[in-house]
Amino acid sequence: MDKEWFYSTGSEVRGPFSSDQMIRLAIDQKINRNTQIIARGMTDWVPFAASDLHALMKAQSGKNSAQAPHATGSLIRAAARRISEMTGETGPVSLSLKDIFSEVFKKHTKEDGEKIFIAGTVYTTPKVKDISADWPKPWLFFRVFLVSMIVYGLLYVCAISLRNPVTLPGLILVGSFAVPFSLVVFFFETNVPRNISIFSVVQMFFVGGTASILVSLFLYSIVPLDQLTMTSAIGVGVIEETGKMLIAAWFIYRLNSRYVLNGLLIGAAIGAGFSAFETAGYVYLFQAFGLSDTSFLDVIFERSWTAVGTHTLWTAIASAALMIVKQDQPLHSRHFMQRRFLTFFAIAVALHAVWDMPIMNGSDLKVIVLTAIGWFIVLILMNSGLRQVTRMIHSETGH
Repeated sequence: MDKEWFYSTGSEVRGPFSSDQMIRLAIDQKINRNTQIIARGMTDWVPFAASDLHALMKAQSGKNSAQAPHATGSLIRAAARRISEMTGETGPVSLSLKDIFSEVFKKHTKEDGEKIFIAGTVYTTPKVKDISADWPKPWLFFRVFLVSMIVYGLLYVCAISLRNPVTLPGLILVGSFAVPFSLVVFFFETNVPRNISIFSVVQMFFVGGTASILVSLFLYSIVPLDQLTMTSAIGVGVIEETGKMLIAAWFIYRLNSRYVLNGLLIGAAIGAGFSAFETAGYVYLFQAFGLSDTSFLDVIFERSWTAVGTHTLWTAIASAALMIVKQDQPLHSRHFMQRRFLTFFAIAVALHAVWDMPIMNGSDLKVIVLTAIGWFIVLILMNSGLRQVTRMIHSETGH
């Protein structure tokens, strides 16, 4: 198993990094021959030049010089490193979707699921030294999604095949909430500090989701936007992301959160609630008033699969950025003025605005690209959150 390495800047310890990441730091001149480094299991710090890593780097240099890196892979790695630096981290970022989703299709017991759902109470929140800083491997979110689809299928048979209108509201509700709530469970599972309960998450989803809609509507009353144009789409992004961010900030303040991963979860829960209620509203309008020839079932399907890349991610990005600047300090208005937060908030607004802009309408390519960008940023923020946890563990335990 690859070692986990740390290096000292003189004023702080940074890491953990894999061997390949440490070598990349040396190549990029982020560390030098004299930089003090240590790996888990070692008792003494050593200069980089005196470590096994230095010899490994020299051995690889000849081999790598003969291999031209794949252009796309290099671009992605460079982008990941740049975004990671925007969070305050240094060095390359290792993202492995294969590892993250490795538990999805494995067999799990009912007790395994219950163990996840009981996290976050005063009795089950682990101490810092007992938190795992390894990449989480969520799986329960997929089970929640499958159960939702089974319920949706049963309601579909009742409402459409058997023509029972009484079940239509249930069909709309489940169809609108299935994907957003499954995403919330995903972020709940990836919150490795395990310090936020499912009760708080559900509260943020329902209360926070509706409150963010209310705040957004209030902002729309001040700055009305009627026709959706290239310019007004930016206004929509600013208004709705501001509305959701204000509610997310309130929950961050109320829970006194201090982890970046907490910010991802809180933002995701509020964004998902906003998305679910908004989708239910659109479906109702199409069904009740026949706003177009589009079937309300088509609206459910379209908004459900695209929900994977919309409000949940946008608010998670902005909320995680707020936690990056806040850390363990009490939330203050000055945190909203810091460049790191404003940069990521602007990214969330930009993703939202481009999504709504009347360009490439009806194109799945636009949706796929924006969704991929959103998840790319979320995973990098998750990596930043795990590094924060590692530093806190090292600070408390000394290793």
